[in-house]
This record gives sequence, C-alpha cells and structure tokens, in this order.
Amino acid sequence: MNVLNTERKVGIETFYTNFNGIKGKLRINPEDFIVNELSEYPSKIENGKFTIAEITSINWETNKLIRDISNRLNISRNRINFAGTKDKRAKTTQLFSFYNVSKSKLETVKLKDVEIKNVYYSAKPIKIGNLKGNEFKINIRSVCNEIKSGDVSQIVDFFNDKKGFPNFFGIQRFGIIRPITHLVGKNIVRGDIKKAVMTYIGNPTKDEAEETYSLRKKLEETHDYIWALKNYPNKLNFEKAIINKLVADSNDYTSALKELPKNLLTMFIYAYQSYLFNKILSSRIKEGIPIDRAVIGDIVLPVRKKNVEDEYIKVNKNNIDKVNFQISRGKALVSGVLFGTDSIFSEGDMGEIEHRIIESEKIDSRDFIIPEIPYISSSGSRRSIFAEIINLKYKLLADKLNSGKKMLNLNFTLNKGCYATSLLREFMKSDSIRNY
Repeated sequence: MNVLNTERKVGIETFYTNFNGIKGKLRINPEDFIVNELSEYPSKIENGKFTIAEITSINWETNKLIRDISNRLNISRNRINFAGTKDKRAKTTQLFSFYNVSKSKLETVKLKDVEIKNVYYSAKPIKIGNLKGNEFKINIRSVCNEIKSGDVSQIVDFFNDKKGFPNFFGIQRFGIIRPITHLVGKNIVRGDIKKAVMTYIGNPTKDEAEETYSLRKKLEETHDYIWALKNYPNKLNFEKAIINKLVADSNDYTSALKELPKNLLTMFIYAYQSYLFNKILSSRIKEGIPIDRAVIGDIVLPVRKKNVEDEYIKVNKNNIDKVNFQISRGKALVSGVLFGTDSIFSEGDMGEIEHRIIESEKIDSRDFIIPEIPYISSSGSRRSIFAEIINLKYKLLADKLNSGKKMLNLNFTLNKGCYATSLLREFMKSDSIRNY
C-alpha cells in the first residue's frame, strides 16, 4: 500500500500493517484532537521564583501562545518554559512555568480559547522533557460506511497484541502545511545559512494559502526584503522577524536566522535528525526486520520507571534471549540513531541501514557542530524504534456532523516523544493528511 508523497518527503516510506484503512478525516474541529499532558509537577513553595500553571488552549501553536502571553505580561519569552510542544489544531492541556511573574498578574491574562488554571509558586521551572507522556482522545470523522466494528476491532487487537507501533516522527514535527523544518536543518548542518533562511521565508509550497504562496514565490525570485516586510501578513511573524533583520543587512543571514526563538532554531536540527531516523526505521520495516524485538547487532536502551536511561546495550548472540525477554516485559527498547557529533551506530543489519542512510546524505558527524550558532549544535542520541501504546480503546459511532457517516473515537496514552499521528495513519491509510 503506497504512502503519501508528503510522508515520503519526511522519511516515512511504508506502513507497518496490511489492513485496509478506515479512511476518514482528522481534526475537522480542534476538539476532535484532545491532548492532556501527563505532567511532572514541581513542588509547591510559597515564595518560589517560578509560577507554575496549567494552560488549556484550543487551536494555538505553542510558540505563538508563548509570544502572545509574554506580550500580555510584558516580559521576555525566555522567562516562559514548557515541557513539550503540542499540535496547533487541537485542544491541549500542558504545564508552563513563568520566571518572576506573580500569580495575580498571570491570572489577569485573557486570550481567546485559552484557560489558565491551577496556578502556584515553585522553586523549580518546567523544562523540556519534564513530562511522563500524553493522553489522547481523538475523533476520526467521515469513516467509510463499509467499515464495521469488527474491522476496527481487528486493527485495535493487532496493536494491543503488539503493545505498540513504529515510533516515526509525525508530520507535525516538520510542519503540517509546510513540512520544511528538516530542510532548513539540513542546510544549516551543511553550512549553507543563506539557503536555510530562504527555505524558511521563501520556498512556496502547494498546500499553503494561495496568497501566502504568491508572496513567498515573489520573495524567492526577487530577494526584495523591503517589499516582503511590507507585504507579508503579521501571522507570518517569525518570517517577518527574519526579513526585518535582512532589511538592515541583506547579507547577514546568520543574524537574521538568530532572530528566531532558540527552541525553534534547535527544532530545525532535531527535525533533520528526525527525517534521517524516519528513513532508517522505514528501511528496517521494508526489509522485514522486526521492530518489537531485537536482532543481533541492535543497540537496546534499558528502561527505568518509564524513562529511557542514557546507557546502551549491544545485542550479541550471547545476550539476545535475555534482551528480548526484557523487551517483552517493557524493560528495554530497540533503538535507531539520531545522528549527531557523538553518535554510536548499531552493528549487523541495523548498522548497515544506519550507515547507508547517513552516507546517502553526504554528511559527517562533525557537520552537527554549528559554528555560526553554537548553541544549536547536537551531539545526537538514540531513540526507540517502537512506541508503546497504553490503554488503547475505541468506539465506532454515528458522526453527528456528517449525516450517514461514521466516526471512530480512540482513547490511548503514549509516552513522551511519541506521535499519535504515527498510530492514526495505520488506522486511516487516508489519501490526505491535511483534513482542515
């Protein structure tokens, strides 16, 4: 079964299952995609310097939410921290921390479709990765009329039996409408900062609005930054920040790129690493190598209290049975490389795949040292190739918004860093990933 061309562009080249998809549409309404962060709450301390708050938002991109809140509070966005970036087209609840902001001031912030609650003080901030996982409640609408409960049950039973699915980085890692963050990262890694900037502010793609496409196309052709600053809409605020810097100096692409938030700049590098990981995982699946158990040459990550430890176990003929027993108990995970300066490769079949993909990109580990922007250099790591599913349940219902159609409701929990859309694509096998 063919995957979408858009998925291929981000390294997802295959499906894990052979089931016919239920098709359907995702995120018709933001509240069809509910994400509740399973947070690690810092201890309450009455005179703490950090104000902690749960924030529920509907249809807000995380960086824009932070920007608007920081503007309301009249503080630098650098004083706001969060554990994980969430989808825009969704209803999300997540934990934030604010440095040296009073509870009373934070509680005065009013934004459309944003609720700030459970505010308290702590001595510690929220940091990226400080979460256990995410709980999802998702509606897939306009499911094929021919689909019966038994068809869905067959898919659910498969994943419940496997206890997981391929741990692909989902399309939102790269940008749903413009999946280009990995391309920006690739150009940064290759030292072509100008091309990285133009990939971000120009580089029109067919899925975006016609007006935006035309604006990007003209800038790509003319490099007229003064015109672009005047004509780009305010919603393209990050692009305008870069363009504004280029108006001052049209050749200083490094300074222009550094106008972006640190977490977004870092995301470009991570996205390129994610693209390479997706290609590696796709190749393993296509070559028929299991992903839910280890083979000789694999590198396995031990798991302690649902957190992956920073230690690796190389699988050989002497320990493979013991390793696979630990994997079956949820105590270990097979991994793939997230390539960076200090990467360790697998051996055997997986090692051949990892080396082949990296060599095809014509990159070297030293390329991930970014002298122009040192703080986004990446040492690399390893990531589980199999994502655990917890409490996967379903209901096949009548779709009240679409007369005569069906709706599939799915509830499940994933560990941090795992993408719900990488599971949903196996259910849907849809001809469109952009349903809104």
